[in-house]
Amino acid sequence: MTLVLASASAIRRSLLENAGIALVVDPADVDETAIKQRLAAQRVPTQGAAVELAAAKAKAVAARHPGKLIIGADQILEHGGKWYDKPVDRSAAAAQLTTLAGSSHSLVSAAVVIEDGTEVWRTAQSVTLHMRPLSPAYIDSYLDQVGNAALTSVGGYQLEGLGAQLFTRIDGDYFTVLGLPLLPLLGYLRQRGTLVS
Repeated sequence: MTLVLASASAIRRSLLENAGIALVVDPADVDETAIKQRLAAQRVPTQGAAVELAAAKAKAVAARHPGKLIIGADQILEHGGKWYDKPVDRSAAAAQLTTLAGSSHSLVSAAVVIEDGTEVWRTAQSVTLHMRPLSPAYIDSYLDQVGNAALTSVGGYQLEGLGAQLFTRIDGDYFTVLGLPLLPLLGYLRQRGTLVS
């Protein structure tokens, strides 16, 4: 069965395809900022908020793909009780990295599967990342090297690339850092017979 990924994330697509999943990519058009603001105002915990965002993405494209499994995914970075978004420009990325440097933050990645408009599965996993102290000169050098890639992830880094140099330790699952709780998702797909077990 071909699955539909309701996300524009190249890394999520790559993770699923590398795991042998045949995909159609149909990114959802949802107002993530408005949804996050509503969830924050309701004091929804970070894991619950990530799941709700993932579900909103999957539901937004479900009507276009009847009879197919739709995968929605989302990731939230939490530091000091605050949620962070992808930096909008280089100066925002530098400010965010300066805030995160020398401390720990959490990444929560969620996935939701929708079938014929009904949610059939959901999960969220959290990872704690310990970032080493970073000098302003190092942050500038890092941003020079990674360029616009710093604007494509919520933390301003890609752990699978140069971003690995920012950290001293990671507590949790690698795939969750990349934005998808891949192993639980594969387990669900095997359980329901979508994948050979």
